[in-house]
Amino acid sequence: MRLLIVEDEADLRNGLVRLFREEGYAVDAAPNGAEGLHKAMEFDYDAIVLDYMMPGMDGREVLRRLRHTKRTPVMMLTARNSVEDRVVGLDLGADDYLAKPFVQQELLARLRALVRRNHSVGSVALAIGDVLIDTVARRVTRAGQPQALTGREYALLEYLAHRRGAVVTRAELYEHLFDENEDTLSNLLEVHVCNLRRKLGNELIRTRRGMGYEIPAA
Repeated sequence: MRLLIVEDEADLRNGLVRLFREEGYAVDAAPNGAEGLHKAMEFDYDAIVLDYMMPGMDGREVLRRLRHTKRTPVMMLTARNSVEDRVVGLDLGADDYLAKPFVQQELLARLRALVRRNHSVGSVALAIGDVLIDTVARRVTRAGQPQALTGREYALLEYLAHRRGAVVTRAELYEHLFDENEDTLSNLLEVHVCNLRRKLGNELIRTRRGMGYEIPAA
């Protein structure tokens, strides 16, 4: 999954980037609202973490402009936690609201819930044959046996599982799994698909030649 962090405080922004990358997400970052809005309009992120108060274009204005054209899930972070502030943010189109300071595990859990809702997945577990994906713990088992996946392998598997039965193009996978600093002309995608087949079975992910990849519908 690919995230965008829009936060003017450098230490917090860099900390969030490290946190999410350690969890296997592809992450882009912006130090101000104007750059954040530009990136949010340019790419189809799976979720955006947006600071409420920033100099210049603040989070409220970013959200107002974004909602004219996109429904990307937005988690708003703020040091202001009055009822009035929360109402303003939610009325502008924020999907969730978390006050600073926050516990990292709560932020991660809320973000996972946003992504599940965006993909219209009510259950926290996705079953594909004998493969079970726990989207809360971000763990995978095959025939009841835990499988050691890298963060990127897990992200690829979960993304395809959310779109089970549909062919997902290479371009879409690169856009959602790799951030703006990574080489999209590399063969990393093929390497990750090969590793998933080796760990979870050759028939789990099918190649649609000239089109992309698919996890077949049940």
